[in-house]
Amino acid sequence: MKTFSDKVREARAALNLNQQQLGDKVGVSKRSVAAYETTGIKPRGNTSRKLAAALKVSLDYLLTDGIDDPRHGLEKEPYLDEAREKYGPRAVKELDLLLEQNKSLFAGGAFDQESKDAFFEAVMKAYLTCKDEARKTYGRKRMAQAE
Repeated sequence: MKTFSDKVREARAALNLNQQQLGDKVGVSKRSVAAYETTGIKPRGNTSRKLAAALKVSLDYLLTDGIDDPRHGLEKEPYLDEAREKYGPRAVKELDLLLEQNKSLFAGGAFDQESKDAFFEAVMKAYLTCKDEARKTYGRKRMAQAE
């Protein structure tokens, strides 16, 4: 099983980047990249997302030792990014859990990418609609008006 360090090192090499070049793409020092590749230290939040994007792998693959497919979870990342922008990190965790729990719908079948995209888009739309309605009903401004 590949570790975080292995994945960073291998993906960087596959793209023919040196540590400095990768650091420049991510916005970190060459020393940080070396630490990722040797000590297993994982960057936080936005830096992890930038690292995955620079390495052209999914964030799930990069951060989860048990995942061996570099494309695992790539299809959901745009939806998670949208949730992150609108509602923050908690919404990303909620939506990711929702998508993972419904992933079994694809088990055993050969669904094309268009079908998967339609599913993720529908779940995302439903999730965002619910978040917007909850914000209108229970948001801070609404609560202040009730007082």
